[in-house]
Amino acid sequence: MNPFVVKFPYCNLVKKKDIVKIGNIDIDNPIILAPMAGVTDRPFRLICKELGASIVYTEFVSAEGIIRENIRTLDMISFKKEERPIGVQIFGDNPKSVSDSAKFIYENFQPDIIDINFGCPVPKVTKKGAGAAALKNLSHMEDVASSVVEKVPDIPVTVKMRTGWDSNNIISTKAGIMLEKIGIKAITLHGRTSKQSYSGNSNWELIKELKENVSIPVIGNGDVDSVDKYHKIKNYTQCDGVMIGRGALGNPWIFKQIRDSINNTSVTELTVNDILFQCLKHLNLLVEDKSEKVALNLSKKHINYYLKGFKDSSKYRKKIMGCENVIEIQNELKKMI
Repeated sequence: MNPFVVKFPYCNLVKKKDIVKIGNIDIDNPIILAPMAGVTDRPFRLICKELGASIVYTEFVSAEGIIRENIRTLDMISFKKEERPIGVQIFGDNPKSVSDSAKFIYENFQPDIIDINFGCPVPKVTKKGAGAAALKNLSHMEDVASSVVEKVPDIPVTVKMRTGWDSNNIISTKAGIMLEKIGIKAITLHGRTSKQSYSGNSNWELIKELKENVSIPVIGNGDVDSVDKYHKIKNYTQCDGVMIGRGALGNPWIFKQIRDSINNTSVTELTVNDILFQCLKHLNLLVEDKSEKVALNLSKKHINYYLKGFKDSSKYRKKIMGCENVIEIQNELKKMI
């Protein structure tokens, strides 16, 4: 197979190093992997960490699942020391359940950060009053957040939220001021409303507004999928750090590329062979971490992301999707290299 070069945008602006303090944690130029359901498991977190992510987050987990000590839920938040600093994100609508789950996590897992999800727009979450549903009731948001802060005083508690429930109810700045007062140590703001889900554009103006009105770190989130967009959101909003979610799917190198640009060094050019070797590495990590069936399904999903947009990628994806076990996938990838 003839390799082709994938070139990434290079921002030649020299960027100073910024040390951001989240509670008792000092972070150099925070470039953060967002919590993503079904994506940010241990293998993917390890890959992103190795490639320069400052902080990685687990998949978000239900407070009720933690309290019940559900085996699958607890496995989702277990991590290796190489992943530190790491945050565990929880969601729920009952202040006592959410705070009790935070205490359980702190006492049994000792992550570096506990994050409360006030941003998930998925109906099965919001219908239960959790996630972005809190944006409709700031008093309830305050009850949940303050209960967690009080229950785990020795670990930084942060929040990830959206700008509001819909365009007629933008509350991010008001919520941010309230959250700072009750002891939240940092806020990640995704510049969309809950009703937008992932449609339209992330409103960076509201991230800028929040930054201008609170003194705790503000992490910008939404539509950052390249080096140039990282610098644009940083320069425009003056946010303290940037969280990247969908922009890292199939492109965990984005963290290294951003760090290279901050350090004013050339952004690495990747060949298709580099991508395929990464696919193999990711597959091997999945095999070590999961059952073969789970590793098979997840590897197909991630390889689909890795190969998206490549010349003749449909041909390669078809071969991978037709594999019936991980050995077949390994062999197909080796043939492509």
